[in-house]
Amino acid sequence: MATELVDRREAINRELSRNGVRFGIYKNGQYHDQLFPYDPVPRIIESKEFDELELGLAQRVKALNAYLRDIYSDKRIIHDGIIPEEYVYTSAGYYPQVNGVTPPGGVFAHIAGEDLVQGEDGRWWVLEDNLRIPSGASYPLFVRDIERRISPRLFRDVRVRDNRAYPMMLRRSMDFVTTEGIAVVLTPGRYNSAFFEHAYLAEKTGAVLAFPEDLEVEDNQLFFIDYSGSKHRVGVVYRRLSDDYLDPFAFNAESVIGVPGLLGAYRAGNVAIMNAPGNGAADDKAIYYFVPAMIQYYLHEDPILHNAPTYMPMFEQDRRTVLDRMGELVIKDVAEAGGYGVVFGSSLDASQREELADRIKADPRRFIAQEVIQFRDIDVVDPKTGQYEPRKADLRAFVVTGKDTQVWYSGLTRYSSVPGQMIVNSSQGGGFKDTWVLADDDAAMTDKYDQFEDEKISIATQTQRHSLSLLTASKAENLYWLGRYTERVFTTLTRFFPFYDHVMDTDVDAFRPFARALDLPEDFEDFDAFVHSFLYDESNPNSVRSAMDYAFNNAVILRPELSSRVLQYVELALSSITDASERSSEAEDLYDQRDVTDDMLAFWGAVENSVVDQTLKSFLFVGKYLERLDLYTRLHVSPTELKPPLRKLVDYAMTLDGMPVPQCFVSGVRWLIGQLPARGYERLADRLRDFETGFTDHVVASRLKPLMTVDPTDLGDR
Repeated sequence: MATELVDRREAINRELSRNGVRFGIYKNGQYHDQLFPYDPVPRIIESKEFDELELGLAQRVKALNAYLRDIYSDKRIIHDGIIPEEYVYTSAGYYPQVNGVTPPGGVFAHIAGEDLVQGEDGRWWVLEDNLRIPSGASYPLFVRDIERRISPRLFRDVRVRDNRAYPMMLRRSMDFVTTEGIAVVLTPGRYNSAFFEHAYLAEKTGAVLAFPEDLEVEDNQLFFIDYSGSKHRVGVVYRRLSDDYLDPFAFNAESVIGVPGLLGAYRAGNVAIMNAPGNGAADDKAIYYFVPAMIQYYLHEDPILHNAPTYMPMFEQDRRTVLDRMGELVIKDVAEAGGYGVVFGSSLDASQREELADRIKADPRRFIAQEVIQFRDIDVVDPKTGQYEPRKADLRAFVVTGKDTQVWYSGLTRYSSVPGQMIVNSSQGGGFKDTWVLADDDAAMTDKYDQFEDEKISIATQTQRHSLSLLTASKAENLYWLGRYTERVFTTLTRFFPFYDHVMDTDVDAFRPFARALDLPEDFEDFDAFVHSFLYDESNPNSVRSAMDYAFNNAVILRPELSSRVLQYVELALSSITDASERSSEAEDLYDQRDVTDDMLAFWGAVENSVVDQTLKSFLFVGKYLERLDLYTRLHVSPTELKPPLRKLVDYAMTLDGMPVPQCFVSGVRWLIGQLPARGYERLADRLRDFETGFTDHVVASRLKPLMTVDPTDLGDR
């Protein structure tokens, strides 16, 4: 069925790469962005099978929401003896700070990530409930869009339920619980492992991607602060950072990535937080044991889906079972996540089992043990051989709750990279597949995507609000420096080749004026060493590679504002220069730099021709043309060549008439004015002083306009 996708695997992976579909991991204290390995053979779930899963997943999440409402209010389930109170109050995820708080709309778990495996007999088992900040929905959402375009006939012929509804489901939940104001996706920062997803879901839902420093609490209300200092009321926060770091006033006082006072605004009912603080009390691996009892207690129903057989060492009989059968069970540390703290007893030797047994005896609340479920293998394509090979795989299903509870017609299927290995987490080296939920052949195919016309309009409207009014000071700087660094890459490459030709024509010292102008080292005896340092040396801050890295780091933060489609050209340029740096000894690599400059041209053209607000474009292009003036004067171009970038700089600045000027713009202009006389461009410095008078506090277009008619001869020496 999916042979077409297998044949196009490399093309799909290239498309994922060019769009920056990554996750981050930390190794040896350093952050690394890497692609999430994709396998083209989809997991296929039959329609009737998924219908049963859908009922069971919705049932389970409804019960978990009821449990959270209960334990933070009446605590009936404790009083009635269903769950021992020590299990509730000793959970690391239980926070007394939110006791007595009912979130807006009464929803605690807005987004649930339910981890399931399918046994060899076809039966589905729930392994974990993730109710804090479950991640991963963006990957199948993104790759399906690529698959539909790369093999359209396949999706016309196969009745696969549409998965494009997820952003609308998420937006509907946001709109249901919002108090008053805009919606934001709160990310801890660029170097969070799931940052791609944070930015992508902000883009797709029309929410504003916000960093903690962009938010401020005043009078128990949350505000988003734009670059001019204006405040915008926030009604709902889709937070992507842990409870401990959410608010230093209420949780971890040492947190530097939280929003001081956020919990106070939440407790006052003035802002909704998705997912609610304190949800960890329900997705504790020990509390998992009691979910079937929750379903019976709150819903008066028998569980549709089943837990893996689980033993609780805090119960004496279960503890004896665990200690007696240590070599047969899988032991999980309830405080760990992401595949960490999971130990298969069969992998331990006698001394290791004894050590683990001692830890369980000393702290039985910290562990659970489960029967090892021999879950079904799924074929993957070995990227080296092209052969199909079996791998263990799980499924993370996403359940979204707002006015009602809905299960997404898709999911994240994760597979192990090692044959026979049962830990599939991306942090442990696993990959992912798309999950196809088939439609019933005997009924009309209806998809959730077709039921969200109002949400599609709402999201389009919200996306249009990604204008200057919702631009923060930090993002204004990101736009400015993105313009400067992309220009630096383009101009230094295009201006390098004439110098290179002179060297090739036996003038071995011809590179030195170029190096001197750009603050590059001149002490290379070997010209090839200079070329390598100039193009590829990451440790050289003035290299093209470094400029490309800086451009990329500014670009990825702007995904919601500029769109994934536009940013793919920055991704492509970074990929090109990274690949070339690995083959730098090959002569044709110099010619390959043309791809990088072409990508820069495509990026600027895509920005200019996009629906992005003109003010955002102007912030980027002001940086671009200020950088061009800097580089051209360093390289001593003729005054005639200076007129076009000066005119462009003025032109884009005039579109900001009446608006505040970010400090980075002012600093950049003043710094350049100070450099120009020594470079022999005192008259250009005079013109930029004229420019500065209309570009210091607020932009005054009437003061800038005369600069549009400057004579080129008035830009050189006096």
